[in-house]
Amino acid sequence: MGLKETSSLLMKLLEDCQKNLQKAGGGNKAAAQRVRTGTIKLEKVAKVYRKESVSAEKKGIVKKVAKTKKPVKKAKKKR
Repeated sequence: MGLKETSSLLMKLLEDCQKNLQKAGGGNKAAAQRVRTGTIKLEKVAKVYRKESVSAEKKGIVKKVAKTKKPVKKAKKKR
């Protein structure tokens, strides 16, 4: 599985859990069970995503965002 496929699967699982979580809040016991099993699947996919993103970063596939330094304002002296 590639990084893009894993991230799209992760988003799909999150959406499914969110929908079932709303139903579970209304008292639906079956939806509460689906949320619990969904979080287990989510955990597994999140671990795969982490491994893939770290290896992609090492290979240079993922672009690093350069941090820019903001100019520091000097405080005015009181007289």
